Amino acid sequence: MTDERHPVLVVGAGLAGLSAAMFLAVHGVRPLVVERHPTTSVYPKARGQFPHVMEALAVAGVAGRMVDASPPETGFRIAVAESVTGRVYNDVMVDRNPDFGELSPAGWANASQERAEPVLLARARELGADIRFATELVSFTQDESGVRAVIRDERGERTVLADYLVAADGHRSPIRHALGIGVHGRGDLSRSVGIVFEADLGRSGFGLFYLRNPELPEGSGVVVSTDEPHRYALAVGYREDVTDAEWLDLIRTATGVPDLNPRLVTNGVTNGYTAARVADSFSRGRVHLIGDAVRVMPPTGGFGGNTAIMDGYYLAWKLAMVLKGEAGPALLDSHDLERRPYADILVEQQYAAFVQRMRPDLVDDTVAAPIDPISTLFFGYRHLSNAVAAEPAEDGAPLENPEQPTGRPGSRAPHVPLRGNDSELSTRDLFGRNFVLLVASAGEKWSEAARKVNLSLTVYRVGTDVEDSEGRFTKTYGITERGAVLVRPDGFVAWRAEAEDGDLAGAVNRILARE
Repeated sequence: MTDERHPVLVVGAGLAGLSAAMFLAVHGVRPLVVERHPTTSVYPKARGQFPHVMEALAVAGVAGRMVDASPPETGFRIAVAESVTGRVYNDVMVDRNPDFGELSPAGWANASQERAEPVLLARARELGADIRFATELVSFTQDESGVRAVIRDERGERTVLADYLVAADGHRSPIRHALGIGVHGRGDLSRSVGIVFEADLGRSGFGLFYLRNPELPEGSGVVVSTDEPHRYALAVGYREDVTDAEWLDLIRTATGVPDLNPRLVTNGVTNGYTAARVADSFSRGRVHLIGDAVRVMPPTGGFGGNTAIMDGYYLAWKLAMVLKGEAGPALLDSHDLERRPYADILVEQQYAAFVQRMRPDLVDDTVAAPIDPISTLFFGYRHLSNAVAAEPAEDGAPLENPEQPTGRPGSRAPHVPLRGNDSELSTRDLFGRNFVLLVASAGEKWSEAARKVNLSLTVYRVGTDVEDSEGRFTKTYGITERGAVLVRPDGFVAWRAEAEDGDLAGAVNRILARE
């Protein structure tokens, strides 16, 4: 059989793999995706899409679809409690998510993973991605010329030649193991067993209850609503061979309704575990790892699924530029340098929330203090690597307070309200497809310099092409009226000139590893 040739082979069609496929296709690269399971996820898992994720999804044209895939907004509660109807120890959130309107033009969505994955799948296919289920990776090798992989489906084995391999193959990640990449962190924390059940608990809307109850196995559990009315998922500490009668008793304990008569959903039993660990490297040669393949964290915070989607968003533009010859291969070195430090921070923050909400017995002086303000975890992480033109005063801080933005290279380009074509928009709405140069009102030099740069570059003169409706642009981005800011396709500041001094062309060449 003739070898197949694809620019990128993505292994795994969960949130991370489908995101990578979709955003690669957005940038004009049509990948092959293989997934060993027959379909996307059919179990309630990660839920909710943060505003910065919705910004990224808008670039691909699916933000509205994700909102449509969310359940009706008829109530919202996340709590630490004895049971669903019992004593509440702490209300984490009630009826609303945090308001980040000053930091992003996007809102929230609340789609579950079982509904979010089909949205990403459909859009990736619309854009030309080749996605095959019931197809597994058998083996792979790599050298300086590319990746050679063997895949298997019901028709047998075949060989795939690709320039790059993206490993989105889950927390066990056979690819990571094959590469000899280790992990670090706190390791396995607990095992669990879960079931899906139906019952009328007299409530509507989304609910997530972290349970502390000595009558449950290991004294804890989780009850979460699903997309179907009156359908819930329960997870408790691991026990072997739980009978139906025992499940009924556990559900009554977890809900706090002794006479409840729930219906157990056929094939609803799942086994799981909670862990906190990060891969020692996110890249090895022509293989780049994303999602659960590189980070596993307790589900206390909702960052797992969101970060998986953003992994695909941040990696795709780099792969696309290298494949098109617009950047040197060394641009891809930035994947590990930029994503791993944030993963280390995030996993520790999720572990701290896990201890606080579910396992207070684990409290000790190694538990990280909560990062304040909480918006920092969403909008304040920085990407510091060879793909950023650092300034002399760069302090290397991996985080900054997004409520006091600096506009410095390596940071998220701040949201500033603008007006263009008689409509309201944001600086954030300008990013996502290619590099963008934001030029201040008296920065004519930079508009001219942009025309001499060998790069697909979109230039916006703030004050001419778009109106600075609140007069905040220059102050927020840390430049004068003669300055300019170069923003990467992923919405991070790559370079800036406070005034007229600077070398735009040289910065572009360094950022894109052309030198």
